[in-house]
Amino acid sequence: MSSILIKNATIINEGRTYHGDLLIKEELIKSIGSADQINIPSGTKIIDATGLLLIPGVIDDQVHFREPGLTHKGDIFSESRAAVAGGVTSFMDMPNTNPQTVTIDILNEKYRIGSESAFTNYSFYLGATNTNLDEVLRVNPSEVCGIKLFMGSSTGNMLVDNEPALRALFAQTSMPITAHCEDESIIRKNSEIYREKYGEDVPVKMHSKIRSREACFRSSSHAVNLAKEYNTRLHILHLSTADELKLFKNDLPLNEKRITGEVCVHHLWFDDSSYDDLGTLIKWNPAIKTRFDRDALINGVNNNLIDIVATDHAPHTLAEKGNSYFKAPSGGPLIQHSLVVMLELWHRKIFSLEKIVEMMCHNPAILFNIRNRGFIREGYQADLCLINPSSPWSVSKENILYKCGWSPFEGTTFRSKVVQTIVNGTIVYDNGVINNNYRGQRLMFDR
Repeated sequence: MSSILIKNATIINEGRTYHGDLLIKEELIKSIGSADQINIPSGTKIIDATGLLLIPGVIDDQVHFREPGLTHKGDIFSESRAAVAGGVTSFMDMPNTNPQTVTIDILNEKYRIGSESAFTNYSFYLGATNTNLDEVLRVNPSEVCGIKLFMGSSTGNMLVDNEPALRALFAQTSMPITAHCEDESIIRKNSEIYREKYGEDVPVKMHSKIRSREACFRSSSHAVNLAKEYNTRLHILHLSTADELKLFKNDLPLNEKRITGEVCVHHLWFDDSSYDDLGTLIKWNPAIKTRFDRDALINGVNNNLIDIVATDHAPHTLAEKGNSYFKAPSGGPLIQHSLVVMLELWHRKIFSLEKIVEMMCHNPAILFNIRNRGFIREGYQADLCLINPSSPWSVSKENILYKCGWSPFEGTTFRSKVVQTIVNGTIVYDNGVINNNYRGQRLMFDR
């Protein structure tokens, strides 16, 4: 049986930071403590983690890996490869592919691709439409992460805008609904206003005015009201405004909340002043908004109004991004750099290490009821990440692993570096070298 001993690590887990050793046996965390108190099998691989941080692997609850049908931008192989280089050990992929993942048969085909291609553990959402409630109700809750609902159109145009269909979904599903919330009528009205003023050459900085604070709040509040009415398990994705935080509470432990929220790293890093330098490269839906909104979202993370930090990783080619405002698609590649972005914010004393681990590792596991992952606990799957907190490096074309070949962080120097990523007890990323033969496992859910 294969085993790994990680010695002298600074372990960050469940609100504590402490020094210790950890033994991995086969796929599981076997023992945590001092090496001289652990029964170490002969032939055990020893990793000296002196000066390194050891955390659970990051779980990203919102990615768009573009497979099937959009694989010129990215695919499950390429993007999960980039993920493991960023300390991510599990992902949950969205349904706005081609074909759209709106039937059980198409969902099962994505799981087949995942089993053959993913370097990390994986799960896939079933997408809701105005007409597929029967398919939604057929989902096995223990095998699928959730139902994705677009209450605002984005890449793939899977908008659900039929009120009876929305109500039926909220009333009947027992699965978590994860929602993209932007009010389409407001966006269309704003688009026409700015098109009349600028024509097709709308300045990108107007994106936050078109996909406005009002559009986000109206849609998010509608979703929250439906969830309250039907006692639905609702998770609102990529919050972008200070206003939306009024919809959430922090008076319950996460496992008792019925309504939860997520923020993405780009909404914690950029603000609308960044459009001047980066233009359509940071055109996301929902839009990057003001510094006031960014600061409010940071506070929301620190005071537990927000429950998860994720990426909304959504690659497009540079050629696609180089189009004029209305033609340039929204989204960008993030998953290789999300953890080091958050660690940079730790260096700036914005977040604690314990908070980063809570938001990126523990809380996704709790919120989605993921089985035996997300924590450094004996008996749990050995999904782990070792980090050098004092190893500056710069993002460049040469070290970007996304299939699209670019990053909005290109040229940025980060002070922390992912050293090793372990997935189910196997070292899959090791100081720049990736084990191209390893494949992850399908996530399972205790529900």
